[in-house]
Amino acid sequence: MTKHEAFNDFVMRFNHLITKNPHLIKTTLSNIFTMRLIGNKTHGDLAEIGISEFINQFMYDFSSVHVGKELYRAKEHEEDIKIINEISKVDFSISLKAYGDGPLQLSTDKNSTMFPFLKSFNKDAIIDINQIKTIFLSREFLEFGNINVLPLIYDEKNKKCNIMVFDFAKAKNSTAAIKLESEGKGRKHPTFRFFDMEKNYICEVRYGDAAANALQRGLWTNTKNAIPYFNSATNGWIDYSDNTVLVKLFSYALVSTAKGHHEALKSLIADIEEQKTNVKG
Repeated sequence: MTKHEAFNDFVMRFNHLITKNPHLIKTTLSNIFTMRLIGNKTHGDLAEIGISEFINQFMYDFSSVHVGKELYRAKEHEEDIKIINEISKVDFSISLKAYGDGPLQLSTDKNSTMFPFLKSFNKDAIIDINQIKTIFLSREFLEFGNINVLPLIYDEKNKKCNIMVFDFAKAKNSTAAIKLESEGKGRKHPTFRFFDMEKNYICEVRYGDAAANALQRGLWTNTKNAIPYFNSATNGWIDYSDNTVLVKLFSYALVSTAKGHHEALKSLIADIEEQKTNVKG
């Protein structure tokens, strides 16, 4: 089993667990997005910890480690969580994203290779199928599909979340045109957009010069405009709600000692074990 096959197997098992036990992910997502009451960006970092612990507690054939910023980002990789299939012993890493329903960054393209490579073709529209195949096989596009991305797409207004996995293989096989578009609404720089045979939007490579910041470069898509190229790991949208008790718990925890934390931890572990007794296989 390859690492990518292991990731696909994990997503399938994740989906199976949620299908049988939707309350588990609803609780976890509610707690994660409650963090937005503390800070607009707090939920993103805590989502990495929360999903990693969700895997450890409820997905019995898998274990996970939150590697986050310390290990992988120091080595200029994008993954946040390392997952081990305890049966096959194959390990793989995932990049966890928490984005609003709309633009979604799939890869930062840290070395800024994608955009300059596409520009080197000196065409406003690349439609030759052989050239498109060459692009996907190139060293510059090595990252395309090599990163296992698990995005938590949320609609804050309606309090719902959808864990949507971009289908890189389908995107590759369906691309029929790559078109250069100049700066437009909300964009200061040009972008190469990928379309299928029916002229449906798939994804895009944003401006990759050294002057571009992380939000202006890399591989992006749009969850609203590229729905056929996503698979939902949660079988669609999951409603969530704010857990204000959790906010109070954090505030008390920040001014209490490790002794108090140990006592609180005992109660939390007991609560998780009680949840496990009701998990459907």
